[in-house]
Amino acid sequence: MLSSLTFPRLLQWLAGAAVAAFTLLMGTKVWPYLSFEPGIHFLTTKSEATNGSGLFRLGFYVHITSSLWVLAAGLAQFFPRLFRGRAVWHHRLGKLYIVSVLALAGPSGLILAGFANGGLVAKVGFALQCVVWWLSTWQAYRLARQRRWEPHTEWMIRSFAVTLAALSLRSESYLLYYAFGTKPIETYLTVTWLSWTGNLVLAEVLIQLGAARRLVRSFHATPAR
Repeated sequence: MLSSLTFPRLLQWLAGAAVAAFTLLMGTKVWPYLSFEPGIHFLTTKSEATNGSGLFRLGFYVHITSSLWVLAAGLAQFFPRLFRGRAVWHHRLGKLYIVSVLALAGPSGLILAGFANGGLVAKVGFALQCVVWWLSTWQAYRLARQRRWEPHTEWMIRSFAVTLAALSLRSESYLLYYAFGTKPIETYLTVTWLSWTGNLVLAEVLIQLGAARRLVRSFHATPAR
């Protein structure tokens, strides 16, 4: 099988496997929070007033749960072969992704941005991330309604790049702290911005290299059912 893969396709599948593994890992991290106890893991970094806020708790639990299926549904969209003979599932998962970002993950992330540690720099960084995430997903939806598939795919690439900030934030944090010896607050404030802006730069490079065009061509070559 590997001998039949081109290098770009091999990279695509390796990246997909990494994101899938991260999604499963995040599922194991989310599970303990479903006890709804305030004194565990990330919640211990928040003040008693924040943990006691109904708005914060609503945003937190909606965000951590909806982001899991957003990651999974979004990832699947970039592997047309998964939908060979089952194109209807591409549309269903695409709708699940878009509705979840627009109605759940994006707005709840914006709520959490207001409670972010790290002061104004972190709050603005997370808030802008959520705004860009929401707007890029809305643009992808709008273009899909117009059946303009190539620009739709370009905006889906941008949207999923912001979705993957959950992964890049953690990987960049480890890299900066352990490889470059940055202080914890320096690391945190850097990845608050770099985790999504860096992903968007990479997304633009992929778009300019024709990634959206190739995906559209692959989907059109996939028989519908």
